[in-house]
Amino acid sequence: MKKHSFKDWMIAVRPWSFPASAMPVVVTLAYLFWMKEDINWANGIWALLNIVVFHAAGNTWSDYFDYKQGVDMKDTFGAKTLTDKMFTPKEIYRLSLVLLLAALAGGLGLLWCTGLPLLYIGLGGAACALLYPPLKYNALGDVVIFMAYAFLPTLGTAYVSTGAFLWDVLWIAIPVGLITVAILHANNTRDMQTDARASIKTLAMELGGRTSVILYCAEILFPFGWIAGCVAAGTFPLWTLLVLLVLVPAVGNVRVMSRFSGKGVAAIANLDEMTAKLQLLFSLVFALSFVIAGLFV
Repeated sequence: MKKHSFKDWMIAVRPWSFPASAMPVVVTLAYLFWMKEDINWANGIWALLNIVVFHAAGNTWSDYFDYKQGVDMKDTFGAKTLTDKMFTPKEIYRLSLVLLLAALAGGLGLLWCTGLPLLYIGLGGAACALLYPPLKYNALGDVVIFMAYAFLPTLGTAYVSTGAFLWDVLWIAIPVGLITVAILHANNTRDMQTDARASIKTLAMELGGRTSVILYCAEILFPFGWIAGCVAAGTFPLWTLLVLLVLVPAVGNVRVMSRFSGKGVAAIANLDEMTAKLQLLFSLVFALSFVIAGLFV
């Protein structure tokens, strides 16, 4: 069996995608700080680390099934760990199981330190990770990603950090989650032809190219309007309007996606990674705005 370096293993888990799972936790902690909640920071950081491990497990689990299903092949974009023979399918399958077990162990530890209600969120997260491949192949991947990287992490982080379910955190889950879903949607829009060859269905395939472009633009731009509306309603502090600065790169992403209709797949080849970077920047500024508001207001 081929010996792998640490760099190889890092490539296998796709760390560039981790902001999708980490940022909802970071923004939630910043929001709770602004709300003057009594935060258990140790549990919050624990939750942050644990969801990243869950995400890594989900990435490798998805890569394994995409390869076995024929979704990922030599000529497809995205992960190349299996199609380029860097790893064998058995190695990726075992890696995903090890990561999943590690995440489950961490989750059980948090459950022990907090309370039984966390079990329901943990089971929801595990179900999203395990069922993502078949649901993705039936045009439900976007829904799963929104649940796994918007609703569940914000509610879970609030619970482990404060000991209570704070439903108000869903106000922040929506803008962060929509940009996260846009990462997947950019990927699926790019891969429509190769996904069709593998006889699977994604939301992008169901909508078609033109509508998929419109949906991506909405997923990227709506969060800014949402935050402005929440500020106007008094739900968010005025400082959160700082995220409007991120409109500049966001519009850049929208322009890239708009080229898909005329220039095809090559125009959006790296848009999923660009969207992940946008999500990171958006979420960091969003979190920072809550911290500033909590310190100075």
